Amino acid sequence: MYELLTNEQMRQADQLAVKAGVPSLQLMERAGRAVAETVIAMCGIRRPVVVCAGAGNNGGDGFVAARLLAEQGVDVRVLTLGDIGQLRGDAAAMARRYTGPVEAWAGEEFDPKNIVVDAIFGAGLTRPVEGRAAALIAAVNRSGAPVVAVDLPSGIDGDTGAVLGIAVKAAHTVTFFRRKPGHLLLPGRLHCGTTGVADIGIPVSVLEIIRPHLSANGPDLWGRHFPIPRVDGHKYTRGHTVVASGGLATTGAARLAARAALRAGSGLVTIASPADALAVNAAASLAVMVREAEGVEGLSRLLEDSRLNALVMGPGGGVGAEMRAKVRAVATDERALVLDADALTSFGENPKELFTILTNHRLSTAILTPHEGEFSRLFSSINKIPSVKQKLEACLAASHETAAVVVVKGADTVVAAPDGRAAIADNAPPFLATAGSGDVLAGLCAGLRAQGMPAFEAAAAAVWLHGEAANVAGPGLISEDLPDALPAVYRRLFRRLDPAPGSKSEA
Repeated sequence: MYELLTNEQMRQADQLAVKAGVPSLQLMERAGRAVAETVIAMCGIRRPVVVCAGAGNNGGDGFVAARLLAEQGVDVRVLTLGDIGQLRGDAAAMARRYTGPVEAWAGEEFDPKNIVVDAIFGAGLTRPVEGRAAALIAAVNRSGAPVVAVDLPSGIDGDTGAVLGIAVKAAHTVTFFRRKPGHLLLPGRLHCGTTGVADIGIPVSVLEIIRPHLSANGPDLWGRHFPIPRVDGHKYTRGHTVVASGGLATTGAARLAARAALRAGSGLVTIASPADALAVNAAASLAVMVREAEGVEGLSRLLEDSRLNALVMGPGGGVGAEMRAKVRAVATDERALVLDADALTSFGENPKELFTILTNHRLSTAILTPHEGEFSRLFSSINKIPSVKQKLEACLAASHETAAVVVVKGADTVVAAPDGRAAIADNAPPFLATAGSGDVLAGLCAGLRAQGMPAFEAAAAAVWLHGEAANVAGPGLISEDLPDALPAVYRRLFRRLDPAPGSKSEA
């Protein structure tokens, strides 16, 4: 279930399910049942439960959960922010079915020994939480009681993950049919705790009508494009990646990217090195080759060989006019191009120049891999657009502007394509934030592109592999550990994608 649905798309899914013959009351009943089952799984039936019910359908889910928990013998209390008579439609019908105590919250504190079910707002909230609702959420958070959130913690924007003033901090979130971007994007993900997706009877076929453009990043998204080595393959069929190195003092970044490209499966990898760094690059590389490429002319001469089909520019490459000239020189053909670090920073004062280069480089979609600081500098004009509120919208706008795949790195790395698709990662551990890890990611992107993987899928796969390698390496990792952790990741991935390895040929 890798598809992510916006708030509007989820409303459409509900409507399509009803149109297909699933009663809306049945959808609400199943949603509330999933919440009740989660509460019992967490703490059994002996712990008192307080359900905070809002005035919308989220509150209706809460009333269903309250009724089902009470039927199991749980001590249940329902608190509302207003008159229960304000409920309408299915929510009102479910409130009538619940016969237990219902009270308007009077400002009292919550007992930390209780379990709180947050059914106040859900994912559809678009305005800041204020007044008594804000006070109720603050009281829930202050109590320290474990919270089960219905759909999404109240106060979190389902589309962006933003905190709208104040938001519930849940231990567990139960959502329905598919997750929303706000479950994965920060800070929303930090408020969700663990997130479970419940099947409430919405037919999967509705996705064929909705055609969601957002995804959680994982093998289900890009696995069919992933280059699994074939029994009759060899290094020349798996592409040749070039990494442009900087001068003597900054060769480490290029070597990290080169090693990552090789681990990603690129058949051959070459570091294009200035003369003063040749000895260091050669001495520190074994399977990675090193060739002299002095300045713009040297790099251009090296790349006259069309077999060198993927190129990384930027890691430790130096900031300034020479880097801009190199990018202009290499972005004129069909070679897969990955721009990172200094290659992006060099255009910070004139980003339109880079955008023009990239939009003219249409034969092979480039990949840009900025961290959030580099992104802010390069796309400052996009950040000023009133409709661009959060990371996801900004990344999509940048991809459209540049006609490139844009990867905005972070704990919730977003990969966006010019056609409007985007993938959000949630598998990166905090210890991945270490010097040089971005260079490794750039190399992974290029290594996958060298093997023929499309740009969006290659970037998304590289981000996922990056996170998984960090999980394998574990706490205390340094960036050099990441490429060497990949074989363990690949073993698991290949078993998933190709249960009979070696059975296929390159034909």
